[in-house]
Amino acid sequence: MQYVNGKMKDVNIAYIGGGSRGWAWTFMTDLALEDSLSGTIRLYDIDNEASKSNEIIGNHLSGRKEAVGKWNYTVKESLKDALTGTDFVVISILPGTFDEMEADVHMPERLGIYQSVGDTAGPGGMIRALRTIPMFVEIARAIKEYSPKAWVINYTNPMSLCVKTLYHVFPGIKAFGCCHEVFGTQNVLAGILSKEGYTDEPVDRKDIHVNVMGINHFTWFDYASYKGMDLFPIYSKYIDEHFEEGFDTSQKENWLNRCFACKHRVKFDLFKRYGLIAAAGDRHLAEFMPGDEYLKDPETVEDWDFALTSVAWRKEDLKDRLERAKRLSSLEEEVELKPTGEEGILLIKALTGLTRVVSNVNIPNTFLQIGNLPKDAVVETNAVFERDAIRPIYAGELPWNIYDLVIPHVSNHERILKASLTCDRDIVKEAFMYDPLMKGRATREELSKLADDMIDATIKYLPKGWEK
Repeated sequence: MQYVNGKMKDVNIAYIGGGSRGWAWTFMTDLALEDSLSGTIRLYDIDNEASKSNEIIGNHLSGRKEAVGKWNYTVKESLKDALTGTDFVVISILPGTFDEMEADVHMPERLGIYQSVGDTAGPGGMIRALRTIPMFVEIARAIKEYSPKAWVINYTNPMSLCVKTLYHVFPGIKAFGCCHEVFGTQNVLAGILSKEGYTDEPVDRKDIHVNVMGINHFTWFDYASYKGMDLFPIYSKYIDEHFEEGFDTSQKENWLNRCFACKHRVKFDLFKRYGLIAAAGDRHLAEFMPGDEYLKDPETVEDWDFALTSVAWRKEDLKDRLERAKRLSSLEEEVELKPTGEEGILLIKALTGLTRVVSNVNIPNTFLQIGNLPKDAVVETNAVFERDAIRPIYAGELPWNIYDLVIPHVSNHERILKASLTCDRDIVKEAFMYDPLMKGRATREELSKLADDMIDATIKYLPKGWEK
């Protein structure tokens, strides 16, 4: 990298998963809108043709007059070529296909176990992790060999286990996980301020100052403020008056389909029960809770005004995105240049030293930023991003009622990482038994068979040690 007149030039970014038909275009858009950074994006993907398509899309986007950030996109054939000498590594991959995800999400339904996302917690999240961890072991080893000083930004789920694997394989890695779920809750707070007449001016969610504590997709605020206003009494009053109707942001959020939306009634209920503001989408929050609560059955889900994941919809959407990729790479369609609301590029800018940012981040609890969780847990808290440094901000201790909700998942992260590294089905079965979504919902024998069947459904993406 080279600093010239307030700008950082010759920045090298390796994009693992560079054939993405969605997130890559988001990343390209934000890069094109940032005029203080420029350089090279090295696209690496096991689907080389998809990377070549994005090479065309990215270079065309960068060449547009209105694109103030100028980047050269180039396809690399190996991790070695992508990583050697790079400054930043971005990881955004799909572990397996939607066929495997369909088994993750829907196979547990035979036992009456329902999942609203299936990529982080619950049986779906754990089996997805078994596919993902071996890939991240390979990536971590490659980073250690070819770019040990690079900053590594992960967007892949299950976020906590992906980051945990990177540090397990390469303890000296400079890696962190980015997630936008917290932003959605800041937007809810901003919306309530505007709707209830607490301010006449537009409220930017970045001006909603919060203390973040928890694990990815199960984060909480114990502090929220806007220009001197304590938002907890305002939030509490709104919930008391509007609990049944909720707060509908589905038309404002950057979601692709109503099946991804919610009215935030789960987080409202969690506030009433536990006293802190749950800071993720209802679909994610519900999966961390006992299975006889928000995900008891489809009718209960409907009553709480969110939706179960539709993997069939994801498959149809993939067809649409494949067609769009063809149009974009043939220059029949243009990528729309407008801010996406993500912070990845801003964090890269901060790590180059061009600015200083406070944002939520997923990293190991090494500095006990959450005082009553283990040091080796991957936690989500705020941190200061500045030149070549991430400095975690002490978030405090989780209240014990919320600690009791979080710790089973932290323990299962340990179990699933160990199971993946040793190809041990018995540890997966133990994790199934202790997962709150499944605990008490089926017999040990039923959960054991479910674990075996789910592992077998994804066996082609697992090391040979998993074969019976």
